Amino acid sequence: MVRPYTVTRGRTRPDAAASDIDLIAVVAAEPEADLPAGGDDLGEDHLALLRRCEGHPRTVAELASEADLPVGVVRVLLGDLLDAGHIHMVAPDSSGERPDVGVLKHVISGLKSLEAEGL
Repeated sequence: MVRPYTVTRGRTRPDAAASDIDLIAVVAAEPEADLPAGGDDLGEDHLALLRRCEGHPRTVAELASEADLPVGVVRVLLGDLLDAGHIHMVAPDSSGERPDVGVLKHVISGLKSLEAEGL
């Protein structure tokens, strides 16, 4: 098993330009960007994420699940790919209406009662 800090070379956050990578942001490989041939400073995990995005855009959460890597590690790797111009991301639209806090509290209460009942 390779430790996450080894995969990211000790970094725990992506560079400043990619620091706000959302879990539901959609990641797609740049169509004109070929897989790097070792010239880039990208490792196998970078290339694996890039291959997963080719032809079929995926969310950050999907990529983390498919790659069996922690989300923090995936964010760092995607930041590297973004900086190298191999991918682009579409952030979720946050201009929509926010859910009602009362409804969210009611849902949390209901989940807690289900948990208490052992369901």
